[in-house]
Amino acid sequence: MISISDAIYLVKENGKPLLKKTIKKVEKAGGYILFENIYSPINMPPFRQSAMDGYALNMHDALSYKLIGEVKAGDGHQLDLKKGEAVRIFTGAAVPDSANAVMMQERVIPNGNQITIEHQIALEQNIRPLGEQVKTGDIALKKGTKLTPAAIGYLISLGITNVSVFGKPNIALVTTGNELIEAGQKLTHGKIYESNSKMLLSALYNLKYYDVTLHKVQDDYAKTVSTLKTVIDNNDLVIITGGISVGDYDFVGKALNELDVEEQFYKVKQKPGKPLFYGKKKDTQIFALPGNPAAALSCFYVYVYITLQKMMNRNDLELPRVEAKSSSNFEKKGDRPQFLKAILKDGEVEILEGQNSSMLQTFALSNALVYAPETITIIKKGDTIEVIQLPV
Repeated sequence: MISISDAIYLVKENGKPLLKKTIKKVEKAGGYILFENIYSPINMPPFRQSAMDGYALNMHDALSYKLIGEVKAGDGHQLDLKKGEAVRIFTGAAVPDSANAVMMQERVIPNGNQITIEHQIALEQNIRPLGEQVKTGDIALKKGTKLTPAAIGYLISLGITNVSVFGKPNIALVTTGNELIEAGQKLTHGKIYESNSKMLLSALYNLKYYDVTLHKVQDDYAKTVSTLKTVIDNNDLVIITGGISVGDYDFVGKALNELDVEEQFYKVKQKPGKPLFYGKKKDTQIFALPGNPAAALSCFYVYVYITLQKMMNRNDLELPRVEAKSSSNFEKKGDRPQFLKAILKDGEVEILEGQNSSMLQTFALSNALVYAPETITIIKKGDTIEVIQLPV
């Protein structure tokens, strides 16, 4: 049994970027990481652009100007201004080449085809220069950039329609257990509704991983070996729930051993989620999570999340951790570090009742996990504690 810090270290060390390139439509590339530099095909802005509503001037020494026309956003015509002439102009419109400043309309007194400005202004004032954001051929975004909504908008503003990004992993979710039945079926004595696969599927979808297949295997050794061999051979990441403990019908560990999966660790000194397995076979990463739902989800956020980030070549490997003041009292039983379901709000965190690893009701209300190390036995109201922020 290893420590949490050692387990996290091994997950980080053994995870690798997938390094597989895929082409995505820009508008569908949100959350992906750029596989290569993107070079701007145009200047942005592609013309000298007015930064505000006002008047474009060909400046001279006097404060009065002759008004000779108007330029709206989208107009393509060029007006030729002589010294002492001006045109009405609007935000985003192309400034005529012969104009050398834009005076905001609040500082102008119009009078028919004449205007008077309140004061002189500097050359090029209120004009966005050609290529102010980026010039043709310059790097618009570097390889490794995460495509946020702002990045998507920026790329589309450059006329870019497709991007090369790091491909996301193929993921298999495997659940084990004779007692499990699908929701919607009649619940007979001794059976329970299987929730882990849909819970983890939802967590993956929430993180924008959609290439996921679900697999169910009964508590049968030969079938477990066969199913695991298939998913390991055909996926980048395999997540198994249940069957990893030491019961007579827990066949996952034996099956992984027969399939020559390289074990990195089995069992972590933590609560919930002690019977956690992590290994790999060639380039496939494999996690066997505990069958108890709250334990499985905790392990997903603490460990599997890191592997997903590594596969996508991201730098922020772990979920954000912050310090917050406890708004409740809690007594930790046992000597293992614990991840406690909690609600974080306005710098305070409430540790919830019902921390049992088989219970999801408390987790359903949580937006955070409090990390209580083994050195802490009592958390008092007002204590500063470490909190892991969960994805929302």
